[in-house]
Amino acid sequence: MEATALNRGGFIRLTGSLGAGLALAFYVPGCSPGKRNGQGDEFAPNAWVRIAPDETVTIVLNKSEMGQGVTTGLPTALADELDAPMNRVQTEFAPAEQQYADPEMGDMVTGGSTSMRDSWLPMRQAGATARAMLVAAAAKQWGVDPSTCTARGGSVYDPGSNRSATYGSLALAAASLPVPADVPLKTPSQFTLIGKQGQRTDVPSKVNGSAKYGIDVVVPGMVYAAIARSPVFGGSVKSFDAARAKAVPGVADVVQVPSGVAVIAKNTWAAFQGKDALVIKWDEGPNAKVSTESLFATSERLAKAHAGERVAISRGNPDTTAGTVIEAIYLGPYLAHATMEPMNATADVRHDSCEVWAPNQVQLRAQAIAAKVTGLPIEQCKIHTTYLGGGFGRRLEVDYVQEAVEVSKAIGKPVKVTWTREDDIQHDCYRPMSVNTVRGVVSDGALVALTHQVVSPSWFRRWLPSGFKDGIDPLDLAEVLDAPYRAPNFKVTYIDYEGGIPIGSWRAPNANWNGFVTESFVDELAHAAGKDPIEFRLAALKDNPRAANALRLVAKKAGWGSTSAGLAQGIALTTWNGSYAAMVADVSMSGNMPKVHRVVAVVDCGTVVNPDIVVQQAQGATNFGLSAALTGKITIANGRCQQNNFYDYTVLRMADAPSIDVHIVASNEKPTGIGEICTPPIAPAVGNAIFALTGKRVRRLPFSDGLV
Repeated sequence: MEATALNRGGFIRLTGSLGAGLALAFYVPGCSPGKRNGQGDEFAPNAWVRIAPDETVTIVLNKSEMGQGVTTGLPTALADELDAPMNRVQTEFAPAEQQYADPEMGDMVTGGSTSMRDSWLPMRQAGATARAMLVAAAAKQWGVDPSTCTARGGSVYDPGSNRSATYGSLALAAASLPVPADVPLKTPSQFTLIGKQGQRTDVPSKVNGSAKYGIDVVVPGMVYAAIARSPVFGGSVKSFDAARAKAVPGVADVVQVPSGVAVIAKNTWAAFQGKDALVIKWDEGPNAKVSTESLFATSERLAKAHAGERVAISRGNPDTTAGTVIEAIYLGPYLAHATMEPMNATADVRHDSCEVWAPNQVQLRAQAIAAKVTGLPIEQCKIHTTYLGGGFGRRLEVDYVQEAVEVSKAIGKPVKVTWTREDDIQHDCYRPMSVNTVRGVVSDGALVALTHQVVSPSWFRRWLPSGFKDGIDPLDLAEVLDAPYRAPNFKVTYIDYEGGIPIGSWRAPNANWNGFVTESFVDELAHAAGKDPIEFRLAALKDNPRAANALRLVAKKAGWGSTSAGLAQGIALTTWNGSYAAMVADVSMSGNMPKVHRVVAVVDCGTVVNPDIVVQQAQGATNFGLSAALTGKITIANGRCQQNNFYDYTVLRMADAPSIDVHIVASNEKPTGIGEICTPPIAPAVGNAIFALTGKRVRRLPFSDGLV
């Protein structure tokens, strides 16, 4: 039986009514309020499984599906313990209610590769308990000991009498039974679905077009809107003339909202054309002179002066350790999310209700902003989650939801607000820029000291509760590297510099940039020490066997050191939220740009529920990181984003995508997430290969800038 910290006696609540069948709600400590059996607020519902007489197993998911596979992975974990076939499983997205909050974060959040990690035990426990109750119901009907019965394929069997009953036929009888206090979970050797190849449940609907994304939503009486926003970050409307916009065929109205001027029309295209026709005078505000150059210059000045610096991690004496000293400074740009589906939301605000349909990653925050805008009680604001055409952290923000609610409130009609691609890129909440200064010391061929200073705005600040005491708090720790190496003398400091540009979470926050800095610099230290880059890293991983194992395995799978003429290999190792990825890139140079031919990745993400999804996510995350590393950048001039669309904010084309071989480390550890871990290591792996080819260290991304 697998150990769990959950109190199983208070973990599951049974309900059943009016032929609805068997329904289980499972509880985790510290979640939403709600008294149960006189026990106060000790437990609250996290998710639901329903088994209907028609044999359908419905699982309500508190996570959003944005391509990462939660509509397959989470149901698989539950169905395995339930012994139900996946072809009977259907899923629903949970409403915005505190009872569906992630047990670790206390919020409805899909991000940080936490879906499987946080829901692994609750999903399995719900499935196991449901199965035990169905077996007990069948045994009671047959007058036999439940221990003599077995379950498989959605039915209960009594081998002694050769009788069987389907789950659907037992659902109502099971609903009348007491909930068992402690149901053992399967051991890994007993899994029938977990760890096995299995088709994704969301693919058919996405292929046939029945899957509904936010951009597909249509509600009765709906109109369409587009919003003109200040081109300068932090600017506002001074005045506007709507005459030309109203002359556009299909345009019905023009209204001012807090974020700009909204054009209301009969269709999206007319709204876009009307927006372009607006004449607006802007108050450009305090950021009109901000530029990329000024932001980097200020960051470097703060770094040199150690202005406002806070120590996050410190051990030993890195500043006085003797040996060969190497120093470097790294510059990372703002990055856009560039999701395939631009931001959009549909809202219907009435005098006593508000409904929102949106592709979002934070349902409770969307609900809260709807309540704030409308002034309605929060329970009168409903959030309907659609499929997401990409997230990468962008839809952890609720600005686009807020706009739709504001427009609907202003016009008194349901409205869909859709962003153009230019809107999406120029008004993003960007991956923060960063200036990192690093200092390393090697002695006798080993890493003996490392100092890392980070100057960057804090995307994480808005995600933390208020009221932290003076000193070091989770904010600081979240902003710095989480390197797997154990240098005996080590210090990390952080300077929070807010430059007036909106920022947010971007796939594998912090690690996506700090991983590049650390792995590039560790590689440089290895060469300074006269050591093979893998041997040098392994010597610093004596206390981290999982990381060391991944590194050894990727060297073996990639044939480390055996490239053909014109190619070089680069190595990188990163960690994210408990998962590890080791990566080798085979690279050649074409003029001043690298060409990545092959990537070999080894991932250790604990127990794997669906191997295909792990491979898909590893490959997608690698290409996502490579795209940013090659050409990705947002630059600022006169307070404005200079990029517009995919022609100047370029993303990886198929011709430039390498072959990617993914190898999964077999593990019985708790799942730790796969969606983000392969984004951080690709850039340093390529950069280290570039050094092997050219002798040049790239310390500024993208490579299109750093190699000029």
